[in-house]
Order: sequence, then structure tokens, then C-alpha cells
Amino acid sequence: MGNREDLLAGAKRCLVEKGYVRTTARDVASASGVSLAAIGYHFKSKEALLNEALFEVMREWGEELAATLSAQVEPGADRLERFAVVWDRVLESFARLRPLWVTQLELLGQVERLPEVRDQLAAANREAQEGLAELFEGGEPGADPERARLTGALYQALLTGFLSQWLLDPERALSGREVAAALRLVTA
Repeated sequence: MGNREDLLAGAKRCLVEKGYVRTTARDVASASGVSLAAIGYHFKSKEALLNEALFEVMREWGEELAATLSAQVEPGADRLERFAVVWDRVLESFARLRPLWVTQLELLGQVERLPEVRDQLAAANREAQEGLAELFEGGEPGADPERARLTGALYQALLTGFLSQWLLDPERALSGREVAAALRLVTA
């Protein structure tokens, strides 16, 4: 790898280990084995480097999560059974990918100060909503755009809220069956 790639790899490690806000240029240089000056040469700023590393990590994470969540659900499962199975997979991803989830939540608190990150997160959020609608609903992409918009936004809100709860108190996190039972209660 060249210095640019080494810097990206080091920045990714720092994002996982320290988060976005706590990572310094020295941390990245140390993690990558590249000089501090190389950051300016290749990326112009630490923020530009961290942003590029963040978006690469998010893309990689999104691909992994999509593969995990898209595993087949038993044929004939009703919507809430399907929801419970997929939700349990989401919870597994919380544990497996905890540093990335923490970094994403950390960045939500920074979007007012980081407009380029805000734009990227907003675009990723729209994409995630479409994917979540497809995963949870089990339908064809684009079959009913309004339904996908509404359900995707709901699943995204649930995911973000439950992620916050899970990070604070994972032992009390609701399982897929428990969330399905709660949905039955509130829609009865």
C-alpha cells in the first residue's frame, strides 16, 4: 500500500478505537506509520481524511449488514414473524459492529458542525431506509415507493432508538419477538 492507503487504513482503525471526535492527526499518523505531513499532502486536512475513511467504513459496514439481514426468512412467515427474525439479526449486528454504531451516533451530535458529514449521513440514511423497507417488508425494491418511504423511515427510527437503548443497557434490549409483541400491543 502507498501512503494514502496507509493513512485511510490508519484512520479507519482510529475511528473504531477512538471515534471521530477523539481522533487526532497524530493518532492517524501513528496508526498508519505515515508522517503527519502526509495527511495534508494527500487529504488537505485531518477532517477530510476522517470523512473519507468514515464513508468507506460505512459502505463496508452497510454491505456486511445487508448480507447479514438479507439471509432468507422462513417461507410463509407473516409480517411480524419476519420482523422478529430480521430484528434479531439487527441486534446481533449491534454487538458485532458496536464501535461503528457508536461512531455513527457520536456523529449525529456533530452534524451541525460538520456539514459535509451531515450531507453524507443524510444520503446514507435515505439509502438505509430503502434497504430496511425491503428487508423487513420482504418486497420488491421500488414496488410501492410511498409504502417503502413510510415503512423505511419507521424502521430507521426504530433502529436508531433501539440502538440507543441497547448501547446504554444491552441486557434489557428487546428481542425480535418482544418488539413484535410490542407492535401487536400498540396496533391492536
